[in-house]
Amino acid sequence: MMKKSLIMLAAFAMALSSMGQNPIIRDQFAADPTARVFNGKVYLFPSHDIWPPEGQRQDWFCMADYHVFSSENLTDWTDHGVIVTQEDVPWGNPKGFAMWAPDCVNKNGKYYFYFPNAPRDTRGFAIGVATADLPEGPYTLEQTAMKGVGGIDPCVLLDDDGQAYIYWSGMGIRGAKLKDNMKELDGESQQMEGLPEGFKEGPFAFRRGDWYYLTFPWVRHQNGTETLAYAMSRSPLGPWEFKGVFMEEHKNRCWTNHHSFVEYKGQWYLFYHHNDYSPRDDKRRSARIEKVVFHDDGTIEPVVPTLRGVGISSALSCIEIDRYSRASEDVFLTFNDSAQTFLGWHVTLPAADSWVQYDDVDFSLVNDAYLVARVKADNNSTLLVHENKANGPVVAKIDIKVKNEQNARRNLAGQWLTLTAPLNHVPKGICDLVVTCQGGPVSIDWMQVKNRPRYFTTATSTPSHPDADGFIRRWRLMEPLPQDIRMNTIFTGTWLRKTFAEVQPPKKAKWYPLDSETYNMRLFHFAERYGKQAYGNLFWCETSIECTADIPDVRLAVGTNGASMWWLNDEEVLLLSGDRRMVVDDGVSPRLTLRKGRNTLRCAVINGPGLSDMCARFIDEKGNPITDYTIK
Repeated sequence: MMKKSLIMLAAFAMALSSMGQNPIIRDQFAADPTARVFNGKVYLFPSHDIWPPEGQRQDWFCMADYHVFSSENLTDWTDHGVIVTQEDVPWGNPKGFAMWAPDCVNKNGKYYFYFPNAPRDTRGFAIGVATADLPEGPYTLEQTAMKGVGGIDPCVLLDDDGQAYIYWSGMGIRGAKLKDNMKELDGESQQMEGLPEGFKEGPFAFRRGDWYYLTFPWVRHQNGTETLAYAMSRSPLGPWEFKGVFMEEHKNRCWTNHHSFVEYKGQWYLFYHHNDYSPRDDKRRSARIEKVVFHDDGTIEPVVPTLRGVGISSALSCIEIDRYSRASEDVFLTFNDSAQTFLGWHVTLPAADSWVQYDDVDFSLVNDAYLVARVKADNNSTLLVHENKANGPVVAKIDIKVKNEQNARRNLAGQWLTLTAPLNHVPKGICDLVVTCQGGPVSIDWMQVKNRPRYFTTATSTPSHPDADGFIRRWRLMEPLPQDIRMNTIFTGTWLRKTFAEVQPPKKAKWYPLDSETYNMRLFHFAERYGKQAYGNLFWCETSIECTADIPDVRLAVGTNGASMWWLNDEEVLLLSGDRRMVVDDGVSPRLTLRKGRNTLRCAVINGPGLSDMCARFIDEKGNPITDYTIK
């Protein structure tokens, strides 16, 4: 690509990995992406656009350093940090902000990084070299710029016989042999012949089979924007036969494009850029990736830019549906925050016949799972996730309830909601997902399948026992009863007794006999497991305790997140009021007697904005756990 570009001082320090949908670098601008395969990984060497500092031209490219990224799956990209800055270049202008498109090659175990920069004492541009023992550096800068090279956007082709060639742009495109030291020209450079008229820059040369390719951004029309075009030859320095355009001008008239080709694991890919994160400023750009197909005669199938990009998304990862593969014509995208564009987008399905398709989702690691999605709607709507096509099997259905009696005072219409739903159908292996809606309009930010942790197993007829610390892990839980509770400060003793008396278990309620994997019953996970809301619930819980003889002078010790009331054999024995946090033995009852035979322990736990859980055990006068009973 281009001309001048700088860095964008990453507004969000998420320098971990970036998800593989386009753009592939999601926390900073990354233009002019040169991709190379080193050590079984793809390494990406882009330029780094930034917003111009004060004193610099505000409507032009601005770049001050270089990062390097790597990936093994073309989906997750690791930022290895800055490898070269303009302040460190011995011959460069420390305030030139002209570190445009770079390249990097490996010869005999040494990595050679080529980059353009504005010289310290003269006008124009020069090409510098830095070397390293690893692709991510550290790099050692040469003290002087390359002699005989005056331009931008260097590219190096290392041929099969070990001979290296360098190409650059500036008054056309030039090329030359490199000496074995990879730092000096071996003879004079020459103009690349056979290329079309019009502005050209950013050469990227590569070999495939017996063909050499010279690819470049090209402005084919007066006052136009850049296409990506190419020529072919049987020789690395031409003459070249022009073949045409393999990527059209960006539809939004983003002026530049810049690219590289790489073969990785038997598939060819095109890396290029677009101004996704700066739609009103085409000098701040972001790297993208697409698959490439070559015809039998070596020519390149035209490449169409997509939002989806490449790579397989795990269903267990956060799937950003706005990076879709295809969509109905009425679907549209909106920034989540127009002032902080790196926060990404959401997609809106305006009507019942709207749809979006997201390809290549891997369900192979999904087992006992549910779907989570961040959505919003103005009216009650339903979101349907299908396998492979709009009328395919329904993987999950999410009901978005924003207008009902319970939510009437909460004003949920038009607000983002994070909702869960059970999986009705689990695809096998890799499939496409198609999202439709009923009602609408519905907006979607992301969705994710989550395997349920093994918090619970279904209880069997075999009696259970308290654990070594006396905690009861077998309970019968009733499906939660949603409550409209805004603040837990209402949990006074009077309010709790009144509510628990009025909101008794319905006669046709469904109960679940469960054994907990931990000492505390995670009631909110129980709610998620069965597709219920995790917050704002009343839970009824009970268990049966069998004693071979009376056990006198015991105390019930409990803890709950949320308020609770406890009954032993239908007599109230303990009340935890107020906004509680789950603490072991937070409440202790007066002395009790566990009778010979069956005893029924029952509780009601209620919470508003918080996540509910509870734990319970019996202790003696010294606080030691009581364990000599069974639970059925």
